[in-house]
Amino acid sequence: MVLSLVTFLPTVFALILMLTRSDKMVRLLALIFGWSEFFISAAILTKFKTGTPSLQLVERYAWISDFGITYFLGVDGLSLWLVLLTTFLTPIIILGSWTSIRERVKGFHISLFILETAMLGTFLAMDSVLFYLFWELSLIPMYFMVGIWGGPRRIYATVKFFIFTMLGSVFMLLAIIYMIYQTADVAGYYSASILDFYNLSLPFVAGEFLTPQTLCFLAFSIAFAIKVPLFPLHTWLPDAHVEAPTPGSVILAGVMLKMGTYGFLRFSIPMFPEAVQNWGWIFLIAATVGIIYGALVAMVQPDMKKLVAYSSVSHMGYVLLGLFALNIEGMAGALFQMLNHGVSTGALFLLVGMIYERTHSREIKRYGGLAANLPLFAIFFFIITLSSIAVPMTNGFIGEYLILLGSFLSGEIFVYFAILGVVLGAVYMLWMYKNVFFGTDGEIVKHHKLEDMNMREICVMIPLVVLVFWMGIKPNHFLDWSKSSLDHLVQNQKGYQLTVDLDTKSQDVVQKSDHDSIVGHQTSYDSSRSYEAER
Repeated sequence: MVLSLVTFLPTVFALILMLTRSDKMVRLLALIFGWSEFFISAAILTKFKTGTPSLQLVERYAWISDFGITYFLGVDGLSLWLVLLTTFLTPIIILGSWTSIRERVKGFHISLFILETAMLGTFLAMDSVLFYLFWELSLIPMYFMVGIWGGPRRIYATVKFFIFTMLGSVFMLLAIIYMIYQTADVAGYYSASILDFYNLSLPFVAGEFLTPQTLCFLAFSIAFAIKVPLFPLHTWLPDAHVEAPTPGSVILAGVMLKMGTYGFLRFSIPMFPEAVQNWGWIFLIAATVGIIYGALVAMVQPDMKKLVAYSSVSHMGYVLLGLFALNIEGMAGALFQMLNHGVSTGALFLLVGMIYERTHSREIKRYGGLAANLPLFAIFFFIITLSSIAVPMTNGFIGEYLILLGSFLSGEIFVYFAILGVVLGAVYMLWMYKNVFFGTDGEIVKHHKLEDMNMREICVMIPLVVLVFWMGIKPNHFLDWSKSSLDHLVQNQKGYQLTVDLDTKSQDVVQKSDHDSIVGHQTSYDSSRSYEAER
């Protein structure tokens, strides 16, 4: 029951906060609840077996049996660290928002905990319908976080965010429904289980667009690409980041964008192998263009927060580049870069929020000379800048190196263009750092009496800085937990199956397909059926 506890405990915390009246007590309880959730989720590591790609700690119960929809949770090397990233960032966000969220404090923390449940459910759900429900649930609290606590153009930003993501989700829902009926047609029973979807061999003809496998691949991938966001579907992100409150930007960049890349890793790549091989070049081109475009646009931004937002477009392009390299180096780098981006970009948004609280301005041209006035703040900002531009011995270097290595080994020419993003990333980040912290004292320094970081802000940043160097110096402490799952995915791209750990204690479902999946004996479907025979 540990996965259900981890998933729904934040919602229980939200209900408790509803009964609390004092804002001060709400903040204190939220911080205690947030760290409690993290330590409970860390218990997954004590139960997790690193030598197997199987799905572990499975919880499975009958739900809507007529259509094969089950309550099905499980964790493997693909989702483990994303779960822990979510529970780790939440209490840091709560502490970081201690003074920035001044109105409707209770409502904000309730929204944050409900959002945490939705994100955790997305990473742990192994039933496609359950996954979709958690995926859609995440939109609601994020909609309110931007719409209520955001900036002057918050309504425009939040409506744009909602429309983009909802539109993509419609395509994914249609594909899920089709695959449920396809399972019934092939195997004789309905099933929404992701494990049963892996066994489907949808008809495919190379070069032909209107085949079931290609259409399903694109339906899922469009939904995930919008969430990443992948160029040219990225336009909602800068607006959402700029108008969102600092905690909203951190959770959006730190975790929500990873829901899209995780979707590629869990659905698109293993379920539609022929379509990936045939149409993957589209996403490689989009990722490469996004890397360069995001970096170039970031270079000309006058607003620090918008610069960091466009840097996200560039950095997330690297993740897609690694995933579609389809080798162990690229995929390991992509998964590692998901964690890196959550740590470094989340930290950047927190730091920008800290200086904004003091000056109420994010215009780079108004700054200058901050290093002499805020030396501690300058040190923390510089460390995170090094991480963002992938300096060796920081976490960013490991992720980008593995991605570029994987792309090179796969023989893709896109790596030669993508490497330009590394140079451009250093340009815009160091340019911003120079203009904000050095040079002639700007208007802000001349007209504001600025105080350096207080103890609360230091406590917010220390865990993130520790991770920057820990992940950069000892990356295997993180990579080893996912190695078996990634190896299994790479080696079985055209016949990927995922079994359940036989030692896992789970509830049987009154349905043949579910029983077969639990004991690890998957139904083998005839993969030799041609498209003509299917028609």
